[in-house]
Formats: sequence, C-alpha cells, structure tokens
Amino acid sequence: MSQQERTAGDTTTGGLSKKGLSAGTVGLLGAIVIGISCIAPAYTLTAALGPTVSEVGFQVPAIILVGFIPMLLVAFGYRELNKQMPDAGTSFTWGARAFGPWVGWMAGWGLIAAMILVLSNLAGVAVDFLFLLIDQIAGSPGTIAALAAEPGINVAVCLLFMVGATFVSYRDMQTTQKLQYVLVTFQVVVLVIFAIAAFVHVAGGSAFDASPVELSWFNPFAVGDLAAVVAGLSLSIFIFWGWDVTLTMNEETKDPERTPGRAATLTVVTIVVLYLLLAIALLSFAGIGDGELGLGNPDIQDNVFFFLSGPILGPLAFLVSLAVLTSSASSLQSTFVGPSRTLLAMGHYGALPKQFATVSPRFFTPGFATVVSAVVASGFYAVMRFVSENVLWDTITALGMMICFYYGLTAFACVWYFRKQWFDSARSFFFTLLFPLVGGVSLAALFVITLRDSMEADYGSGSNIAGVGLVFILGVAIILLGIVIMVWQAIKRPAFFRGETLSIDAPPSLRRAKHNRTGVT
Repeated sequence: MSQQERTAGDTTTGGLSKKGLSAGTVGLLGAIVIGISCIAPAYTLTAALGPTVSEVGFQVPAIILVGFIPMLLVAFGYRELNKQMPDAGTSFTWGARAFGPWVGWMAGWGLIAAMILVLSNLAGVAVDFLFLLIDQIAGSPGTIAALAAEPGINVAVCLLFMVGATFVSYRDMQTTQKLQYVLVTFQVVVLVIFAIAAFVHVAGGSAFDASPVELSWFNPFAVGDLAAVVAGLSLSIFIFWGWDVTLTMNEETKDPERTPGRAATLTVVTIVVLYLLLAIALLSFAGIGDGELGLGNPDIQDNVFFFLSGPILGPLAFLVSLAVLTSSASSLQSTFVGPSRTLLAMGHYGALPKQFATVSPRFFTPGFATVVSAVVASGFYAVMRFVSENVLWDTITALGMMICFYYGLTAFACVWYFRKQWFDSARSFFFTLLFPLVGGVSLAALFVITLRDSMEADYGSGSNIAGVGLVFILGVAIILLGIVIMVWQAIKRPAFFRGETLSIDAPPSLRRAKHNRTGVT
C-alpha cells in the first residue's frame, strides 16, 4: 500500500484518513512564519530571560544552546514521523501508531494541555503589555500600567483578546498567514534593532553595567549547581516550544511529507540565533547584578524588555512594548492551530466525541475544537489569576513539564516506530534512532527532575498550597485529569481503545518485506 493510500485510508480499518481541512494552502515560508509566531520570541524572552538569569547568571547563552540541542534532536524525529505519516494529530496519531491508543491518547493530551497553558499565558502577557504601551504613550508612569494588576480588569481584557484570536483562528489559513507575515516581521525587526542598540551603548560606554562577552557565558558547566542548570533548562525548553505547530498543519501544507519537517528545523535554527543575539546584548548592557536595571533585580525580572527599553532605545522605547504586545497577540492566534487540530484528529478517530471532528464548511478549519480550546484556556486563566498573583511564572514552569512530557513521548514513538530500519543506513541510524533517542531521554530526565524539585514550596514563584509547590500541583493535576478523561472516553468510545479506528502500524521495513512476499500489506 502506498503512502498516499495509507494517508487517505479509512478509520473503520484503523488507517489514517483526511479530515476535511484545506489542503495545499500553506507553503514553506508561511509555515516558518507561523512557527516563529507560535514561539513568539519577543514574548517568550521577556518572560523567561529574568528567571533564567536568576538561576544561571551569565551562562544564559549556554543554557539556550543546551536547551536547543534536545529541541533540534526531537525535531529530527518529528520530521521522520511526518514524512511517513503526515497527519494533523501529530503526537496523538504517531503515539497511537507506534505504541497503541492509550499512549497515543496521553501524548495528545500532553500537547493539548501545554497549548491551553500557553494560550492563557499569552493572553495574560498581551493584557500586561497593552496597558504598559498605553502608559508609555500617555506619559503617566505606572498609573495606567497598574490597572493590569486588577484581577477583574485583567481577566475582562484577557477575554477580549481571546475572542479576537478565536475569530481569526476560526477563519481560513490564508487569513492567518497574511496576519502573521506582518506581525512576525515587525517583532523580529524591532528585536534586532533593540539588540544592536544595546551593543552600541556598550561600545559607547553608556551601558548600565557594561560586561564584556566571555567564552564562559557559553559553558553550562560554569553554572556549578545542577539544580540551577535543570531549572534554567526548563525555562529554555519553554522559549523554544511551539515549532511543532508547523507539523500540525501538515494536512494543509504544500508537499505535506517534506514541507512541515523542513519548516520545523528552519524555525528552531532561526529562533536560537535570535535568542543568542538578544541574550548576549542584554547581558552585556545590564549585567546580572541586582541594581536598578541589573538582570538579577527581582523587580524587573518578570518584564525585562519593558524596563530596559527606555534606557536602550530612548523615545522609541514604546516599539519594544508594541513588539511584545504583537508577539503575544499573534502567538495567541497562531497557537490555536495546534490544539484545535489535535482535538480534531482525536474526534475524527473516535478518541473524543464526534463534535470535535467538525470542520467549518465555509473556512475548512476545525471550528468546534477551536472554540472549545478558547473557552477552556479562558476559564483556566481566570481561575489561576485569582489563585496566584504570579500566574505567568507558575504556568511557564508547569508548561515546561508538559512540553517535556509530550515531546519525549513523541521522540520515543519515532525510535520505536522505525525500529526495523535503524541500521538500514547511516541516515536511518542517526535520524530514527540516535537523535530522537537522545532527545527523548534528555526530556524525560528533565521532566522527572522538574517534577521532583517542583514539590518544594519555594519552587518557581514560591506559590504553594499546604506547603506543596503550585507548579507540582499544576503538573500532576493536569496529567491525572488526562488519565481520568481517557478512562472515561475508553468506557464511552471503546472502538478507538481497541485499535479499530487507529491501529498500531507495522514498522516500515517490515511492511515492505510483507509487500515483497505477498504483494499486499
């Protein structure tokens, strides 16, 4: 059976099948732009740079590079799986085809949970920077910006952002692409200008705490404390996460077997270059001390770009706030692509109610799944905003755990699925065994260590319930909730869990061998 025939299969036989999305509407450049948008470099770095500095000091560039390695290795595994099985369900579908329905379901749940966490986080950052931008333009230091701290106002504006992002996501992919071209270009240009201006201040002697760039900044062993390295890596994983959205669009891309994988790799490489440029520039300009503008000052760590934009860009400081606002708003919209298409696939293959398989007859997008994602993310953010004042920090750390969980499962799915062809060639050895295995083991180890450390009451922001860290409670609660829902779905929809709608697939080389003997698979 050919790849095209397998992809166009029938759920009644346990094969892959199309879901009614608009095929061939996203090219390589469009996929890369949407991938960068989903990562949201301006938003992620301003949220993660301060906490990372507090853990590892000047070794932020080293942590960025170390965090980049497992992301790249896992991306290679994703590429191989997508080449063999282009399906909008990605981690869910591939996990089920490699390990069976139960593991596949949890891999899908991990992706959905991570996306819901970041959707709520993105909306929260958009709200903060909207008020900061208005404050800067109005020239009323702190007055207007302080309104974002009012829970009622914060949640209300957050919901407005969510409604706008849902509206755009519900429409066709062409609308998403056109919007993202403008927003991504703007934020990247502003960030590059921001970094160059910081270097100019350092060279001119007007930096806050000029620090010459040293090779030790790129040495993770210089950190000394393993716990600090792990905490820094968790945040580093967070700042790279989002590139896999290029894979969830695989049924809508041109050349679906190759374009999504190429887009994922190019997206990750582009982001690591941009992050290193910004991290080095701001470390050189501000240092890691706890002075007024030092990156070690806890008062500015939640929003580093805002506090440094004025000293670095002067009257153009508002551009940085506008870049972060557009970054979080555009990512809020593009991030809907991932959970909506995973939910669509789960509904399509009978792992969730059939309503999730509904595709808009006008826009050819997963309309019902998009709306559900928005409602759940909005509700989660509203609750968390009242439970924890440090909701952004805690959800970022919990998000890192969920990323490790489902990325790791997907990497192991690649290793196991291609087990019959590990040694067919040098390429097979590296891309179907070594690279995804090392990436998967790294992420699994990071998940376990983070889970253990997050039990401490002072972990993350220090928010805790009965002495147990809120990050640990969030992580465990999300996984347990997934298990409960999965068991309930197994009772209500046993066909999927019996492998009738999405069955375990034979390893490629074994399938070829059967075909050679019998002429069929």
